[in-house]
Formats: sequence, C-alpha cells, structure tokens
Amino acid sequence: MKKVFVAVFLLAGVTGFGQNLSGGLKAGVNVSNFTGGNFQNVDKKALIGFHAGGFLNIAFGGFSIQPEALVSTQGAKAEDVSGSYDFKLTYITVPIMAKFKTSSGFYLEAGPQFGFKISEDVGNSTINDFAKNLDLSLGAGLGFQSAGGFGIGARYLAGLSKVGDFSGVGNIDPDFKNSVIQAGIFWAFGK
Repeated sequence: MKKVFVAVFLLAGVTGFGQNLSGGLKAGVNVSNFTGGNFQNVDKKALIGFHAGGFLNIAFGGFSIQPEALVSTQGAKAEDVSGSYDFKLTYITVPIMAKFKTSSGFYLEAGPQFGFKISEDVGNSTINDFAKNLDLSLGAGLGFQSAGGFGIGARYLAGLSKVGDFSGVGNIDPDFKNSVIQAGIFWAFGK
C-alpha cells in the first residue's frame, strides 16, 4: 500500500510540475561597458551587441524560476591617442532569474548570471588572454508577457567578478567589471 501511495504522490507531483513548466526563445540587444578599473588616458564608451538563446520557466503561481542559456556579446569601445577599437567578449551566459508575475502579465525578476567566455576580440591590443574565462553578474529586470506567450523585457546586469586576466599593461588596470543593459523580445510556449 505504501508503494502505491508513493507512486500516486510522485505521479501527481510530476503532473502538477509539468503543468507549470514552459520554455521559449529570446533575443535582443546588449548595451555594455566596463566599470571600475583605471583606464587613465583611454576613453571608454558603450559597445552595442546582442543576446539570443532559450529558457525554461518553472512556475509556482505568480512566482517562477527561469534558467536561461544565451549567447551574449559584451565589452566596450575604447579611444586613445592611437585611435578607436573594440574590446568585444562573447560569452555563453546562464542567468537564473526569480520572477514575480502579476495577473496582468507584468513581471519583475532578479538573480545571478554565470558567463563562460567563448571568444574575445580586443582590437589592436597586444594583450593575450584579455578576459577571464568566468564572469559572474547579478541581474534585475522587468517586462510584460501576454497570455499568448509573446513578451518584451529589459534587464540590467552588474558585474561581480573582475574581467581582466592580465597584469596592468600600458594605461589599463585589469580590475574592471562588465556592466550590461539588455532589452529584447521572447516567446514562451507550453503552460
């Protein structure tokens, strides 16, 4: 009898969990820059990039957990006496957002993001291994999701870990962090 009770309990839990599970695709624009560090005679400006990927959403009423997997380009533009160049970093990012959604479709979200560097292009710099392989950030955002699953959202990601993976070279102190504003669209399917 215990086995039957446990099996029914597990089946009910899995069925209930499956009814609150959805997935989707998302894409959008990134506006990124570096914060902190000492760039001395280098003028930093925002770099425009993109993010794209998918997500799962596990809902518990108005609260949900949303892990994502995205390709994200980040970095900064730099200008000094020798010219203008980009510090472009490409990551596979894994944000894990706690979302609070209202019955009208508006939501707030917050959570950590783990970024794994897959490439870097540092313009005319002679620095090898410019950025570390792991980037940790904390994100917060807001948005709207329609009943049909289409949505828009914006998120700010504040870097927690040092980006630079080199000793001070030239005018740059490597103790700087990523700062990213994301805006995009998504489509959720499932329950």
